[in-house]
Amino acid sequence: MYPKIDFLYLSEPDMIEAGVLDAARCVAVCEETFSLLGKGDYLMGGVNHNNHGMNIVFPKETKFPNMPVAGPDRRFAAMPGYLGGRFDVCGNKWYGSNHANAQKDLPRSILTMMINDKDTGAPIALMSANLLSAARTGAVPGVAAKHLVNQDAKSVSVIGCGPINKACFTAIMSQLGAIEQVVCFDVFIDKANEFAGWVEEKYGISAIGVDDAEAGFRGADVITVAASRLKPLFFKDDWIKEGATILVSGPFNTDESFLTNCKIVYDHTPLQEAYVEDAIASGNKEGYYSGVIGGPFYRLIDAGKLPALSASTGLGDVVNGAKPGRENTKERVIFIACGMAVFDISWGFEMVENARKKGIGQSLNLWEKPAGL
Repeated sequence: MYPKIDFLYLSEPDMIEAGVLDAARCVAVCEETFSLLGKGDYLMGGVNHNNHGMNIVFPKETKFPNMPVAGPDRRFAAMPGYLGGRFDVCGNKWYGSNHANAQKDLPRSILTMMINDKDTGAPIALMSANLLSAARTGAVPGVAAKHLVNQDAKSVSVIGCGPINKACFTAIMSQLGAIEQVVCFDVFIDKANEFAGWVEEKYGISAIGVDDAEAGFRGADVITVAASRLKPLFFKDDWIKEGATILVSGPFNTDESFLTNCKIVYDHTPLQEAYVEDAIASGNKEGYYSGVIGGPFYRLIDAGKLPALSASTGLGDVVNGAKPGRENTKERVIFIACGMAVFDISWGFEMVENARKKGIGQSLNLWEKPAGL
C-alpha cells in the first residue's frame, strides 16, 4: 500500500562515465529542448512560469554573527522546472556560488540536480551538476551555432577563457566543420595562452592568445562570449565583420549602433520578458539591467529602438521553423542565452537514462514505508 522509494545517486565520476561531457549529444538534447520551449511544453518558476530561479543574496551588513554577508558572486539559487515531451519530469538545480571559493581550492559554484516524478514528487535521481550545468550551458550556443552561423565559417574568437567558454567552444566546434583559426582573449594573458594551447592540442588547428579586446573580436566569423560577471566587457560595432555571429553566454556592453543593425535571436523570449518583469518589480530597473546579460537589449526596447520581446525571435522558433534564423550570409547575428533549468532537466534526464543502461551510480533508499501512515 505504501511502496518504498529508492532513487539513483550519481557522483561526478559517475556523471563522466554516463557521458555528461559528450558535447555533440548534449547539443542534440538541447536542440530537442528548444523545440519543446518553442511549443510551450514546459514550466519554470514564478507566476509567469518563466522565472530563471529564486535567489538568496546576502546583506552588506548583519547583526547576526553567523549570517553570511555580501561578496563577489556570492549567492544561492533554486532553479525548478517541468519539461514535457519524452522527458516528462520535474527537476530542480540547487546552485551555491562564492567567488572566494578559489581560496579554498574549490570551484566558484557548487551545484546539484534533482529529478523528480511529476505526479508523486518522489525523487528519481540526485546528481552532481557542475559538469552537467557547464555542458548544457555550452550546448545552448552550440544549438545556435548549428542554426545561425554561416556554415563555411573559418575563424572563432573565444572571449573569456574560463571553463564555461571551454564548454561553449567544445559544443560550437561539434557543429562547425571548417574552422581553421581560433583567437583566445582574456584580460589575463596566461589564461588566454593556456586556452590557445588546449585548442591546438585538442583540435590541431592554429590558435593564439591575446589580452587586447579589439584583437579578440575583429575579423572573426564566430565569437563566443562568456566573460566574467565581475569584469563585463565592451566591444565596438566596427570590430564585428559582415556575416559574423556572436554567441553570448555572459555579460557584455556594445555600441547602440551594433544592436540596432544586427539580427537578434534570444534563447527564449518569455524568459527575457520575465527578467524585465523582475527589473520593474525591483524598483531599480536600471540597476537590475546592469546585472543581467540581456540588459543592453532591454534598455533599447524601453527606448523604442528595438522591437518588443513579444515580437522578437527565440531560438525555439528557429528550431521549429516558425521564424527564420539567419536569412543571408551577410547579416550580423547575435544570440543571447541567459540559462534555463529545463536544459539541466533534459541533460540530467539523459544522464539518468544512460546510467541505468550502464549500471552506473548508487541506489539510495528514501523509505521502506513512510512513517506515520
